[in-house]
Amino acid sequence: MMDERDPSTLLDLAIQSLLSNEPVAIHSLGEIPKELFVPLFSAAFMGGYRKTLTEMVKVWPFACLHIGTLSVQEPQRELLKAMVESLQFLPVQNSAARSPKLRILDVRQGVDCRTTCPEFGIRSPTCFHGCTHSVRSILKLESQCSVVNSKPKSQSSRQSMEILVDLSLDGTLREREFFALLLNKVEQSSGSLHLCCRDLQIDKFSYARNTLKFLDLTCIHNLAVDQASLSEVTTILAHMIYLDSLSLSKITFRSLHGKVFQMFLNCLRQMNCLKEFNLSSVSLTDHLASLLRALPPDLDFLYLPFCEISYRDLKFLSQSSQATHLKLLNLSNNAMFWDDSGPFQILLQKLSDTLQHLAINHCHLTDATLSAILPALSKCSHLRVISFVSNPISMPMLMRILHYLTPLMELKYVIYPIPVHCYEQWRFHGSLDRQKLADVQAQLKAMLQAAKRSDMNWITYSQ
Repeated sequence: MMDERDPSTLLDLAIQSLLSNEPVAIHSLGEIPKELFVPLFSAAFMGGYRKTLTEMVKVWPFACLHIGTLSVQEPQRELLKAMVESLQFLPVQNSAARSPKLRILDVRQGVDCRTTCPEFGIRSPTCFHGCTHSVRSILKLESQCSVVNSKPKSQSSRQSMEILVDLSLDGTLREREFFALLLNKVEQSSGSLHLCCRDLQIDKFSYARNTLKFLDLTCIHNLAVDQASLSEVTTILAHMIYLDSLSLSKITFRSLHGKVFQMFLNCLRQMNCLKEFNLSSVSLTDHLASLLRALPPDLDFLYLPFCEISYRDLKFLSQSSQATHLKLLNLSNNAMFWDDSGPFQILLQKLSDTLQHLAINHCHLTDATLSAILPALSKCSHLRVISFVSNPISMPMLMRILHYLTPLMELKYVIYPIPVHCYEQWRFHGSLDRQKLADVQAQLKAMLQAAKRSDMNWITYSQ
């Protein structure tokens, strides 16, 4: 009796057999059912079959091709280059293979999407992830063409295409070479290829100044800038009204009362789609109010580490429109050693229905402060992660915190500070007593077992 085989295993074996002879695999592309293209593409990509991949792109039978969740390490980056180079803007000449249908090549990694998107019909978008904001997008260009000319396109005419990319402008040779390849392909297309950058990371603005001239800034959904002047940032933000996420770190400017900062706030007021805002290492003392007024009221994620937040700032945050919507709040590395913890309590009370992640590391929080906010914190029923490392608290306080937090059934990760009794001198480098820390960990583990919360992870960090 024959062994029963898993159909997926048999398919994998057939694909590996085909790929073992690349000339045969390439020759068969015009004959195999289009349903086999997706598993064949995945296997060829993971196996590094460059020639097969480049030929598959030329005759891809679907409207879109996404890298998606396929792993892109250093060797695979060469495959991405080869795929970009193989893009065809005219029908393949003297080929018996099927005519190419590829319109969108998405080389972004980690996107939660399938290799291809369902095709809805001739007049409907064929890809969930196609560009929608740029005037150069396929959607808008073809909409304009359909109004001007209803005749079918000639077989020899160029098709509009898009490349979706994430770019890191860090000045490295690898990134410069990849961007040069993209620009060269756009030039070859004679205007039919749209370069759509969704996620842009800029490390030192001087590396990116010339490159930005070639990007359509309206396409960008996520922007991260590290080390730049606020005037430079404002110049590009004026064109990015569709941002979902904005992260700024080490941004320099002269005054919170100056014209440049006001222009920055005006840019923020135009970003109605913004869901995540991260401002790090910028002094906002007594000026958080003006920033919050410029941000969307339904913001989901707010990061303000190293921003020198004052009591007045925290009080305004607790009264802001964002205080009833945030899913993540990061106030780490802001010294909160004032006596009145009322604003923090009010903030947590208002966030009790939405907050999922709270980070208050290195905030100089004492036993008294934590004791005051614990009742409000224990009402945050959707909390999943809380991190409060490097705060000077005692072991009895840590045990009390555990008692308050164990009823929060959605809370899975607690990153806690090492109690002060484990140090010979608080925050003195190298003075940690490892045996005392081990005793703390054992006691917390026993308490979690007694509370039947083996699903809750209590983690700390020691040097």
